[in-house]
Amino acid sequence: MKLKNTFFIHIIIAFSLVLFSCGTTQKAIEKAKKAELLNDQISNLDFKFNATYAYPQNYKSVYLSPYYDVKVSPDTVVAYLPFYGRAYTAPMDPREGGIKFTSTNFEYEIKKGKKAGNWFVTINTKDTSRPFTLFFDLWDNGTARLNVQDRDRQSISFQGNIE
Repeated sequence: MKLKNTFFIHIIIAFSLVLFSCGTTQKAIEKAKKAELLNDQISNLDFKFNATYAYPQNYKSVYLSPYYDVKVSPDTVVAYLPFYGRAYTAPMDPREGGIKFTSTNFEYEIKKGKKAGNWFVTINTKDTSRPFTLFFDLWDNGTARLNVQDRDRQSISFQGNIE
């Protein structure tokens, strides 16, 4: 009787190990597919950055609502981000606060990072009221950082994810 019980216990353990290894393989395959999709999006300059935290210079980090983003496509860049920090020149229209623009005339550069699964994308706008420079640091797990430079304001960084 005791031999029968240990046999069943060994069968159950072996079966659970097989199921566990299949689940791990499935997760690895899903990660690889996600990384490949993100690689295609970055190569084609077609992605959306959703900001979750803002890191202004000389201030505390700020948790953001899910409505702030930057949409990048091959022909258009649309930014809707908040700004916290020092402005050297204030806008005349109070509705122009934050980092809000649509650009169809811009230059971009895509570089691979030193580590696998890392990219750097730099975008310089030419047709906005003030020239903006966007520095994206993108990872294949979907996380990203963005540094925005504006000649009329302090630079500000954002953390978020790629959609």
